[in-house]
Amino acid sequence: MQTFTVHKPAIHSRHGLVAAQNRHAAEAGAAVLARGGNAMDAAIVTALVLSVVEPWLSGIGGGGFLLHADGQTGAVDTLDFNVLAPRGLNPADYPLVGGNDGDWFNWPAVQDNRNVSGYGSICVPGAIAGFASALEKYGTLSWADALQPAIEHATQGLELDWFTCLTLAIDAAGLAQDPASAALFLDEGRAPRASDRTPAARRPLPDTVRLLKRLAQGGAREFYEGDTARTLARDLEAGGSALRFDDFANYQPVWAPPLVGHYRGHQVQAMPGLSGGPTFLEACAALTASALGPATSNAEAALIHATAIRAAYEQRLTKMGHAATADAGCTSHVSVVDASGSMVSLTNTLLSRFGAKVVMPGAGFLMNNGMMWFDPRPGQPNSMAAGAKPLANMCPLILQRDGRPWLAIGAAGGRTIFPTVLQLVSGLLDRGLSLEDAFNAPRLDASTATIKVDQRAGPEVAAAVASRFPVELVQDTVYPVHFAIPSAVLREAGRNQGMAHATSPWAAVVVGGLADGA
Repeated sequence: MQTFTVHKPAIHSRHGLVAAQNRHAAEAGAAVLARGGNAMDAAIVTALVLSVVEPWLSGIGGGGFLLHADGQTGAVDTLDFNVLAPRGLNPADYPLVGGNDGDWFNWPAVQDNRNVSGYGSICVPGAIAGFASALEKYGTLSWADALQPAIEHATQGLELDWFTCLTLAIDAAGLAQDPASAALFLDEGRAPRASDRTPAARRPLPDTVRLLKRLAQGGAREFYEGDTARTLARDLEAGGSALRFDDFANYQPVWAPPLVGHYRGHQVQAMPGLSGGPTFLEACAALTASALGPATSNAEAALIHATAIRAAYEQRLTKMGHAATADAGCTSHVSVVDASGSMVSLTNTLLSRFGAKVVMPGAGFLMNNGMMWFDPRPGQPNSMAAGAKPLANMCPLILQRDGRPWLAIGAAGGRTIFPTVLQLVSGLLDRGLSLEDAFNAPRLDASTATIKVDQRAGPEVAAAVASRFPVELVQDTVYPVHFAIPSAVLREAGRNQGMAHATSPWAAVVVGGLADGA
């Protein structure tokens, strides 16, 4: 039984802020703001550093979504740089084992789990193309300059603190199946132990350094059209992947107008299409029709949230298709606001923790397991298909008030993302909570057949939810992760505030400028 309380305060500043789930990455982004960079500059630098300091969550072998909102005009743009199935994909190579009991939360497995791990689970990564395109359109940094902080961290090596050692231990068995992954992350087949290490212990990343320097010199398209792409395609084919050089050469991220909704007097800007955005807005509509308000008890509010989330998920998993349950601790989200009020909400993922658990030989980075996001059954809305994009759980948002960016928010955590973001937004707009109180309040997750309720919420909350749904009481801990890991920035009256997930040991908000009053 947990007997202590974990609480993080909000960070307030007239300067820009970077909120991320790793302090090193947030500091790198904030340093860009302090030197005069804008929100997009900071977001891309932060995301690139995350790929080095927490390579098991996101990185250049993955994909994602971002939204950009101009602080002066309020104009919002979205970028889809999600992963893409190989053009030579043959769904028959993923035969099903076992049946489906009809529960729309669960689907049959694929033989040998080849859609979940290994070379057969890999899709074309979009992160490098997306980051470069975002910088070109809205940033001020050059591509080479944006890569420098990541190169510096890679040169220092991966820090083997207790959290990294725990993460490696959790997935050591899977990493051991791939020779390159085992060589990079394990010691003679086992994870390094924190007790074996000095506080300054680091794991060298020479291949990562060489790759990042090559991309800095050759440009982002080197990853898709140059020698890097040719080498990756050769190694992927040798490993049994259907990916080929043309899959890389033809990849392009997609800019599009946002999906726009309204909630409690605010304009909600979300990712259109195969994201968590449409499901979020559907749940918002259900909350709008409810009696949820500041006077609503915690128990009644929890039941309203659970009901809205469950109904939205039924529509999502039967009409939009299957977006598989990934580890709740996977993915990275970055929320940034600069001094002018411009905001970026960016989510990048490898899908599962350590993605496909395949490190590209000689390149030093992990590949995604994007095939896991497709429904393995034929004839479904999100079935495996050559050259297709899968339905993704990521749900970055920007909310506007009076036509200007007010809140940038998102989270990491697979199917738990949209339920968490919905409860945070509802806490702010329905319950009248501050950003700090909303982030520290206990939550529930209704993305599985049994609804998980944070035991801190109190017995009356669990009882109210249990009146309609099966319930499991859980602790909000570092591991296992039962709820999503959110970050957000908010702007009111020319001042900014930010929050990071309370129980994530490395999550932080960093100020991009001198301390207030200086």
